Amino acid sequence: MNHKRRDMMRITSVLSLAISAGLLKTSAAFAADWNAKAFEAKNMEEVVKALGGSAPTISKDIMITAPDIAENGAVVPVSVSSSVPKTQYMAILVEKNPSALSAGFNIPADSEPSVSTRIKMGSTSKVHALVKADGKWLIATKEIKVTLGGCGG
Repeated sequence: MNHKRRDMMRITSVLSLAISAGLLKTSAAFAADWNAKAFEAKNMEEVVKALGGSAPTISKDIMITAPDIAENGAVVPVSVSSSVPKTQYMAILVEKNPSALSAGFNIPADSEPSVSTRIKMGSTSKVHALVKADGKWLIATKEIKVTLGGCGG
């Protein structure tokens, strides 16, 4: 147990030194490209357009794992996985939220295209998993019923 703590302290020290020396910028280390236009979009069509895509095709190769009923809309666990080869990007959209795009993930080449997060939902809504694979846009949808308020709007 002690060796894990020492390893973590070493890694933290090296990263801190690199940042303070200007060799590594915090924005490069911890933030992906921010697409403000996509996160400000109000519906799925606007999100896809802001991401540079076209109308997505429904796919059975994308799996959304989430509760059918969320007791608290403020914290809804959602997982998305894709069995489509060359998956490059995954996003989670909530149809009735004030901003449709809840999360977006770049998927590195040769990695397992699977993500998990917690999203906020204002009310019962369809949740869409948008996937870009081999230059094509694909989508899967699941309705989640919310019994307590989430993000209001």
